[in-house]
Amino acid sequence: MTAQAKIQLVDVHKSFGSKSVLDGVTVDIAAGESFVVIGGSGTGKSVMLKCILGLMRPDQGSILVDGEETVGMAARDRERVLKKFGMLFQGAALFDSLSVWENVAFGLIQGLRMDRRKAHDKAIEKLYQVGLGADVAKLSPAELSGGMQKRVALARAIAAEPEIIFFDEPTTGLDPIMADVINDLIVKCVKELGATAVSITHDMHSARKISDRMAMLYHGKLIWVGRTADVDRSDSAYVDQFIHGRADGPIKMELRR
Repeated sequence: MTAQAKIQLVDVHKSFGSKSVLDGVTVDIAAGESFVVIGGSGTGKSVMLKCILGLMRPDQGSILVDGEETVGMAARDRERVLKKFGMLFQGAALFDSLSVWENVAFGLIQGLRMDRRKAHDKAIEKLYQVGLGADVAKLSPAELSGGMQKRVALARAIAAEPEIIFFDEPTTGLDPIMADVINDLIVKCVKELGATAVSITHDMHSARKISDRMAMLYHGKLIWVGRTADVDRSDSAYVDQFIHGRADGPIKMELRR
């Protein structure tokens, strides 16, 4: 492992019954970089993310965070490592029963046991950071547009100023303009925090904009890893087909006839 690696996966395997989803995934993610995993639906991107987060345990392999093995880690140690993480979920995943500010401050209050008044002030600060005013804080998630919900979810992800932020399909369900607003906010927030970012997406515009490096997952393997600036020169027919969204190529979609 390099001295700068923040996250390292070594020969990670995960199967569900006879279906192999991750088949020997190995990669280093450096501290402070934005790393994006691309690939089609069902290729194992979410499973890879859940294994890093500890929501799933790989069948084989090693996952290290700051050089510390997390596979099989004791609950107390796992809780300590989880405090380094922030997460933006695919569907925003806001709590309907809580106000906007309570959603943003949820981890501060429940996880860090922060005083509610102090947590409220921190939530307002983070809402401003994603372009939302204090007037939004008392609203319920149901009163927000999809783009505003996503920004609230981003504010929640950065509220505790985590060292590592995970983004699960951050632009899904958004119109192109709002998707680009979210991309810009991700870049801005990650840079301001100096955080390491790990994202999974099939949105190539988003992938190009938010990442320093990119990898493509196909049939459980990372078939290409490199600088985002080099993805158009990958020399992989699979990568080329995917990034240009072509139906014709080595990747075949299974269609029921």
